[in-house]
Amino acid sequence: MPPDTPSHATDRLDDDDYPAYTMGRAAEMIGATPGFLRALGENHLITPLRSDGGHRRYSRYQLRIAARARELVDAGTPIEAACRIVILEDQLEEALRLNEELRGRSARSGGPAER
Repeated sequence: MPPDTPSHATDRLDDDDYPAYTMGRAAEMIGATPGFLRALGENHLITPLRSDGGHRRYSRYQLRIAARARELVDAGTPIEAACRIVILEDQLEEALRLNEELRGRSARSGGPAER
């Protein structure tokens, strides 16, 4: 299907990783400033994609990560520590997801999960 068809555009907007939001809109959505989003990038928490014009663009997934960091910073956690905490939380969530997937495979095969 050609990239400019309406259903293709809808598919992209349903994609959590599609960089749909400008810096200003992203900051507004999470109740932060553009400077806060830049600080998250400087602390390697999120790396926005760049538009052809060089402007930062954020995905919904990145905004969820940024919103969690904002919660921690608002609670008094230094931004560097908040970024590290969010990274660790994200890694834990991924590890738990993988463990569950392996358990499901094991249950379907009737034996222990392969390593």
